[in-house]
Amino acid sequence: MAENTERKFKEKYLAGEIEFEAIDDYSQDWGFSEVPVTLREYLGLNEEEEDAWVSVGDEALKELLDRQK
Repeated sequence: MAENTERKFKEKYLAGEIEFEAIDDYSQDWGFSEVPVTLREYLGLNEEEEDAWVSVGDEALKELLDRQK
């Protein structure tokens, strides 16, 4: 169950450890994984962040996350 202890995309991004574009790699990894969680949970996003990402796009999500840095 290593997945549960690994830090999520959002946590790493807010810490400045990865670039925003890494979200694509995380999304792809989730698609190939067997973890029983939604993509939102896998990335560590809340509902507002997920909605912005899905309905508006990457820039909207990045803007929301950048406000939390």
